[in-house]
Amino acid sequence: MAHQHTDPACAAAHGTPPVQDGTRTLVAVFASPVAEHLLHFARDLGYRTVLVEPDLHRIESVSRPENLRLASTVDPSFADGDVDVVVTDHDRPELGAVLDAALQTRARWIGVMGSLRHTAPHVAALRERGVDEAAVARVHRPIGLNIGSRTPAEIAVATLAGLIADRNDRPGGFAF
Repeated sequence: MAHQHTDPACAAAHGTPPVQDGTRTLVAVFASPVAEHLLHFARDLGYRTVLVEPDLHRIESVSRPENLRLASTVDPSFADGDVDVVVTDHDRPELGAVLDAALQTRARWIGVMGSLRHTAPHVAALRERGVDEAAVARVHRPIGLNIGSRTPAEIAVATLAGLIADRNDRPGGFAF
């Protein structure tokens, strides 16, 4: 007889996790190796997935998980209040336009990958577009848990772990 667990974490450890409602969406912006891993892992975590790539020629080189939605910009039709937007390349010329579009939606969370050791190019890109400081401040950088990630897969895992911690109002890491 299977033991019923009332604690969701305990139930998950025993293979009977609560059913995900499937309303969470992860939007990975720009086709990149990190975006590939983000989209793959996000599907396994119960997210609906969207890849935003303004340059459609770049999509051809990306392996795409099943049921992946493709778009050329962040759009209010899929970026509702339960969407996390992760920009995976801070050097693209479209950075300001894509972030501006994301800020025009009700996205729950918006972040740009990048190191604290380097200037945040998204700030200048948004200011050049006339985006107000309160909106610029909505964009998180750096993103993910500080686990020393170096590979695209590790960066994706750290990013998704940070999003899960944020969604669950937890600090992340091993602080309980």
